[in-house]
Amino acid sequence: MAEANNTTVTLQVHRFTPRAERAERARGGSPFARKSSPFAGGSDSATRRRPRGKQWVQEYTIPARPEDTVLDCLLAVKRTVDPTLAFRYSCGHGMCGSDAVSINGTPTLLCTATIRDWVKKPIDLPQVDDEGFRHIGSGAEDAINGMGEHEDDGSLQSEQSKPTGENSSLGVIELAALPGFPPQRDLIADIDPMLNQIRKLTPYLEADGVLATTSEGKVDAYEYLQHPEQLAKYETLSNCIACGVCEGACPVFAGGDAFIGPAALIWASRFVNDSRDVKAMERMDAIDTADGVAACQSVRACSRHCPRGIDVGEEMWQIVAKVRER
Repeated sequence: MAEANNTTVTLQVHRFTPRAERAERARGGSPFARKSSPFAGGSDSATRRRPRGKQWVQEYTIPARPEDTVLDCLLAVKRTVDPTLAFRYSCGHGMCGSDAVSINGTPTLLCTATIRDWVKKPIDLPQVDDEGFRHIGSGAEDAINGMGEHEDDGSLQSEQSKPTGENSSLGVIELAALPGFPPQRDLIADIDPMLNQIRKLTPYLEADGVLATTSEGKVDAYEYLQHPEQLAKYETLSNCIACGVCEGACPVFAGGDAFIGPAALIWASRFVNDSRDVKAMERMDAIDTADGVAACQSVRACSRHCPRGIDVGEEMWQIVAKVRER
């Protein structure tokens, strides 16, 4: 981000620092607790228990441009303001899915979210007085008249010229860890529960294992060729990067750790629809449970902001219908 930039953005970051576990918990908890109890010690209960620690909201105001991504802003904070801020990213191009967080209450990726698209301008923020009441009146009208307009070049300009060197605020962006998962630190969520659910459904191709040969006894190199129609049935599903955005938006998954979740069902559907896979019936049996397709309430919130363009809600409906019709 350019140093000469005269616009700023304020990041409201919901931070979290876990509390160190006490020694008796690390050794297994109470000796009187039953192992079948969710309060008993062990790895299972440790996974289910939401981490405890210090939570607070911290604001960072930094120079930024409308075309900058939220990840750009966090990197600027990390490098120049607060090195203790924790967040996760890898490729920075929306391909790995490691930087999924909640932006203004909506799960999405940091690297694909631009300030222009996500910032809450001052007019969007509620006007609150000293007693905590929100007012709508002449003040709101004045704010509307004083707000800048979007120009054709995409930059935010003010109708009234500002003195040279004076910073103008683009607005506020609220950041929190991905909902539906236990937080680890600041904007980093523990997505292992989702990955474990995916692993349970054997997310890899299972062929019959028979090596096809030609009439001449040679290996048939065309054994697994598919028609375009066969490829189209699962090609879109193969774009899933297991970022957790769909699960963070799912109210059923967020309600507990029993529902297998939309991401795992998408991965199962990808192989159920693959003509080369011979375990389709077994795969559908595995998800035909109370915590599988039966738990989906067809809210379709999982379709919002999928970074790979998958209509998760529609694909969920398709796999549910296929399981019930088999």
